Amino acid sequence: MLGTGHIFNTMADLSIQIKNIQEKLQQLLKQQVLLQKENQQLRKEIVSLQERNAEKQSLLQELQNQLDAAKLGGASLGETEKAALEKRIDGYLKEIDKCLALLNT
Repeated sequence: MLGTGHIFNTMADLSIQIKNIQEKLQQLLKQQVLLQKENQQLRKEIVSLQERNAEKQSLLQELQNQLDAAKLGGASLGETEKAALEKRIDGYLKEIDKCLALLNT
């Protein structure tokens, strides 16, 4: 038979294990809070970078339009430049046609 001393040792071991589990749980909860804060910060950074990217894309498009206008308004274009410009215009027209087709559906 088991003595009373053995039962107390088992209960003491259980108490120590429960305490260890509680400490680990507290550490995990603290880590979760830190990760949530980091995640929130990273999400804000993503939004900021997306906004900056949109601004840069808009600026790039504006500069490209200005370049195209300068080419059209400037001296006569070479055959290569003219072909490239016609290709871009054709691309724009195709995009416009696609948009119109989507609007009509």
